Formats: sequence, C-alpha cells, structure tokens
Amino acid sequence: MDVMTKAEVDKVERIALDAKPIRPCDAATLILLDRKGDELLVLMGRRHARHAFMPGKFVFPGGRTDPADSRIPVATPLHPEEQARLTAGVGRTSPARARAIALSAIRETYEEAGLLIGRKGAFATTKRDWRGFAEHGVRPSLETLRFIARAITPPNRVRRFDTRFFSAWREDVAVELPDGGPTNELEELVWLPLAKARQADIPDITSAILEELEKRLVDDPLLRPGGSVPFYRLVGNRFVREIL
Repeated sequence: MDVMTKAEVDKVERIALDAKPIRPCDAATLILLDRKGDELLVLMGRRHARHAFMPGKFVFPGGRTDPADSRIPVATPLHPEEQARLTAGVGRTSPARARAIALSAIRETYEEAGLLIGRKGAFATTKRDWRGFAEHGVRPSLETLRFIARAITPPNRVRRFDTRFFSAWREDVAVELPDGGPTNELEELVWLPLAKARQADIPDITSAILEELEKRLVDDPLLRPGGSVPFYRLVGNRFVREIL
C-alpha cells in the first residue's frame, strides 16, 4: 500500500504562485450529534491511509456538491433562517444552490456512514447516488439541518473547497445501515465525546469548527434555527473569521 508522507501531501497540494487561482468547489459536511446522558457525542470517521488528501485524519462525513443534488425532491425544506444565512456572504449563493449544498451533506452521510436522514415514506429517483433512499423508503428532509460554519480552502492548493458545515441529531436519522455506506471513503466510524474528538488526529479547520460548536451549544443546547455562523477564509495574507 502506498502511503504519502505529510511533506509529500503538502507538495501535491501546492501550486506554483504564478498559476491561475483555482475556484473552490461547493462542498458540505455533516456534524451528527447524539446525547448520552450528560455527554454529547459526535460522529467521525478516519480517512483511509491510501488517500492523498488528508490520509488517516478523522473527519466528518462530507464531500463536494454534485449536479444531481439540485434535482432531488425533499420531504421538508430548509428552515427559512438557515436558508437566509446560507445565501448570505461571499458568492451570493442562490436559494436553489443552498438547497443543493444542504442535500449533498445528507447524501454524503449516507454514502460514507450508511445513515439516511429524512422521513420514512415512498421516494423515487433516477439519480444513481440517491437510489439508497428509494431502496430504504426514506424521503430526504432538510428542516432539521443547522448551518454551523463555512470555510474556504486557501488559494495555491490543488484542491479547493467552499465547505458549509451542517449539524443534525442522531434522532433525525430514519435508517441506520448496519454495514455502513456504499463507499469506502471512511473507516473506523466512531461516536466520540466532543472533548475527545478535539484531541483526535483531525485537520486544523475541524478542530476550529468543533470549538465553535461547543461554544454555541453552551448558549443554545437545542441548536435552534438562526444561530450565528462563523466564516473562515483567507483575505490578503491573513486568515480571517467573519460572522454571517
């Protein structure tokens, strides 16, 4: 098995400074939470060591938004306050695009973790990546998603993503597949207490988002709609944090 060192990964990710900037792709990730008594757990999975991008790191289920995500019917739409924040800020995201981005978080959670978020009921689609929802009788639902954070990969990287971080509760999962999802993106799926999750081998941005989430949960344990959303991006030579 070929495993890249961190230095090799960094080399692959860098682009010559005189190259044209790469436009970041829309992406989404889902922070799934579960309460066990007084403890709050978060679902994370370890990326395979053979992956060139963040090998061996613990991450949330997630990935880029696909064209098919914009054409999937839903049982319930995004909460209006969540949609308002998704369409705010840099990029002028349209309501239709915001909906597609949110749906990609649900799809990726199914593909990587075998968890189908939505409501039980008849669902039909011709889109290959969504057939699992039809097979298990789950209608994707967006009303319980909460927009937690946004981060854009800095320039001069081979891969760049404009990632929206969503959160949901385990009780929002309609079906849990015993053998996980159909892809092999993640291994060693685990439910970790928030404090232990921050001590795991995670990317820096993941650590920052978990810290943001912990602070929000102190003030709003139920994660009600309309909470403030931190936005991380590089402006000039400085990595800034804004509020949407």
